[in-house]
Amino acid sequence: MISHQTVVDRWRRTWDEVMSGFLPGADSCEAAMLAVAEAVCGGAPTRVLDLGGGPGVLAERMATRWPGADVGVVDLDPVLLALAAAGAGPRLSLHRADLAGDWSAAIGAGSCDLVTAVMTIHYLEAGQARGLYRAARAVLRPGGLLIVADLMPETGLAGVMGRLHPDAGEAVAGLAWTRWWDDVQADASWQPILRERQAAFDGRVPAEFSPPVDWHREAARQAGFTEAGTIWRWGAHAALAAVA
Repeated sequence: MISHQTVVDRWRRTWDEVMSGFLPGADSCEAAMLAVAEAVCGGAPTRVLDLGGGPGVLAERMATRWPGADVGVVDLDPVLLALAAAGAGPRLSLHRADLAGDWSAAIGAGSCDLVTAVMTIHYLEAGQARGLYRAARAVLRPGGLLIVADLMPETGLAGVMGRLHPDAGEAVAGLAWTRWWDDVQADASWQPILRERQAAFDGRVPAEFSPPVDWHREAARQAGFTEAGTIWRWGAHAALAAVA
């Protein structure tokens, strides 16, 4: 299906550019995440899991920063996981699973030092998002760290208005996302795996769940995390770190 490394690299690079459009200040967010992870873990983590990590671009950057770490990606999308496999190869362990369901059993209880979820929670409904916090707590060792970065306004009303009236940057990012997928669908070599993707996502739409950051703190507390706080903010977007 994917025969040339330069093609793979282009798809993954442009995906990363598209997704950065949905997270203003993405570079500063990532820098804050990695710095906090090293501070909490006392250096490089040994096992890392990126939830909803798609083609593994962030996961590969973490594997480069922490070469001794076992870095994994969990995602439901077969197209994105195929790009991760072709682009990162054995550097990443890939797990195809639905984050709305019970994905933690395949990972192993207490086996991770760091779990990240960047622009992932908003795809889930409220109950499913709480389930993700519980599952992340289950796979983290005591003292391990979960970092969630997403649309987390200061108030619930701001989140609702943000979805009803997206700003210009979000509208541009949405158009770029659509064009990315249009390009994939126009490539005949992708057709078999696109049919598999259609079956996996049939009838599913993003929940566009964007509660205030206080909701995330409470969800982390209820899931058994000992402390949680905001480590980064850019407008309505924020990153929350929760310690197991």
